[in-house]
Amino acid sequence: MEIQLTARAAAEYDFLRDNTMTPAMAAEYLRDGRIALRTFSETLREQYIYPDLESRLVSSFRCYDTGVDDRSVARNVSNWVRGKSQPRRREDIFRICFSLDLTEAQANLLLGQCTEYGIHYREPRDVIYTWFLRNDRGYMEARDFFSSLPPAPRLTEYPAGCSAHITREVQSVFAGARNPEELRRVYLANLDKFGQLHVRAYRYFDKYLNILIHPDTGWDKSAAVEEYSLETIMERYLSLHMPSGRSRLRYSVVQKLVKQNWPNSTALKDIRAHREDVSRKLLLLLYIITENVVDDEYHEADEDYLSLQDRLEDHWWVLNAILIDCGMPTLDPRNAFDWLILYAMTADEDESMSERMSQVIDHLFADLQ
Repeated sequence: MEIQLTARAAAEYDFLRDNTMTPAMAAEYLRDGRIALRTFSETLREQYIYPDLESRLVSSFRCYDTGVDDRSVARNVSNWVRGKSQPRRREDIFRICFSLDLTEAQANLLLGQCTEYGIHYREPRDVIYTWFLRNDRGYMEARDFFSSLPPAPRLTEYPAGCSAHITREVQSVFAGARNPEELRRVYLANLDKFGQLHVRAYRYFDKYLNILIHPDTGWDKSAAVEEYSLETIMERYLSLHMPSGRSRLRYSVVQKLVKQNWPNSTALKDIRAHREDVSRKLLLLLYIITENVVDDEYHEADEDYLSLQDRLEDHWWVLNAILIDCGMPTLDPRNAFDWLILYAMTADEDESMSERMSQVIDHLFADLQ
């Protein structure tokens, strides 16, 4: 597994690895804007280095949606290019990729940065659009082709015998289609393998959640096993002192980024019932809260002889492997929330990762208490 960091991201990681900050200092570092936050605009300009970026996007989007107000299109694109906002809809991100003739890898990066999931090869729209992008065909052709296909079934439970190999098999068979006619045949032959259920992420979610629902009873194995409700889990474990309430009028940029899409008990219920996908933020929080201690397997990070820097390094690779397995972007030290996750991983043996993280949140949101 190879994870490449830019110079600025590597500098942030090394700064965290030095472990010289108290929680109050970490909160101040985030609050004062000393972290070099990565923006969608920066990523976009790295992917497309030519001066006609904005005009090319505006022209393309106007062709894609002839019924949309031209001023609205220009305003949205201008906000993206200038770093005032970023697209949230996967459709818009694919449109950007087609407009700029980006590669499959670049599309995966943009999708991951904006929507928490990269290209999902068992999601019909993703796999069809990716085929047209890979074969240097246009967005309009891809959209029309996709609209002519029958919908795939919506999965509500784990498919029998489902494994990560299915995703790779689907990815491989679609890559082998040589023209739209073959693509259609491959699609129809693999309808049963599609579904909007992100199986790997759900399995990690279930594993972590089960530990929290059924807490360890300690040495007395005969004691009655207590089962926590999702409301209790949210209050006891997942709140981490995050301020409640939806209003964010007084929030700074970093405060908004950290709090954005923070899970609640309703979200936990919807995810558990497979009505929603597992969010990347929730998966990272569950890792921190459980410290990935969910089985009896050997973990090198538990060894006393390891330094805090070595433990951080071990968690870095383990958590990134989980994210890759789930089709999510790897940890980015220039992402405010990821930075906070990495800081929590520098906790020593006298405190838990979740305690360290909640202390930072206390200081970070102190002005709103």
